[in-house]
Amino acid sequence: MHPVSVIIVNYNAGPLLAACVETCLGKVAQVIVVDNASSDTSLAAVESRFAGNDSLKIVRSRRNLGFARACNIGIGYCDQPFLLFFNPDCELQETALNRLLAVLQADARAGMVGGLLVDADGREQGGGRRAIPTPWRSFVRAFGLSRLSHRWPKLFFDFHLHKQALPTEPTEVEAISGACMLVKRPALQEVGPWDKRYFLHCEDLDWCMRFRQQGWKILFVPDAVVVHHKGACSRRRPIFVEWHKHRGMVHFYRKFFRDHYPGGLLMLVVAGVWLRFSALAVYHVGARLGGRLLGRR
Repeated sequence: MHPVSVIIVNYNAGPLLAACVETCLGKVAQVIVVDNASSDTSLAAVESRFAGNDSLKIVRSRRNLGFARACNIGIGYCDQPFLLFFNPDCELQETALNRLLAVLQADARAGMVGGLLVDADGREQGGGRRAIPTPWRSFVRAFGLSRLSHRWPKLFFDFHLHKQALPTEPTEVEAISGACMLVKRPALQEVGPWDKRYFLHCEDLDWCMRFRQQGWKILFVPDAVVVHHKGACSRRRPIFVEWHKHRGMVHFYRKFFRDHYPGGLLMLVVAGVWLRFSALAVYHVGARLGGRLLGRR
């Protein structure tokens, strides 16, 4: 048993939740599932399948509190020196956990580590290792200017690092994904809990920013492979997810970059964020209507 408390936030994850819990039980001292008022059978399946397992703690919320608040609730039940924040659509391999723990314990200033997130077919996903998406970097990505990075790499840098060659050893990065974050308790106690003003998305970027501001390192471990069935919990409500993703990004920009950019420029960036959301919302509505029309034929 590893001295790890695993916090899994569930919201209608379906059979993936039980599969995720099964990969954790027996490897760690404690598994905490915080359920955000799911309406499917995911939680009932876990309760039935793992009934009587003392390592499993289930916490029910009467309403969907969002990811950050649910993580903070889970923290309150943790009793181990290491905390693993883990998505219900991920699979925990013991070799990956062993490697993450070894890297985190080897460096006194390492506060957080994350593994290599891959699809079911083994391809690396974006987000597992990344740079902070500053307003300028987001502008570069939105307008495709990253293709100029071969000439001016510092100016037209793409914050998604998965397009770069995979490092051969643990590497310090600016941010990892909230889908798999192994954290030292002393670091958490110094930095503080997740920012509950985020509902979904960008809260992991916020936490990474704050860890680095307090002098804690964030390490990406390329040989700690985690299979992530990305988006499995959010496909049914794409507009809802996009709304909170863009709302979170606006909060993130205002919180960390208000004093680094002229007010007018930041307003343009915020306007661009909402313009992008509007375009995606129109796309999803059109796709839904098109699907219904095809279904009637």
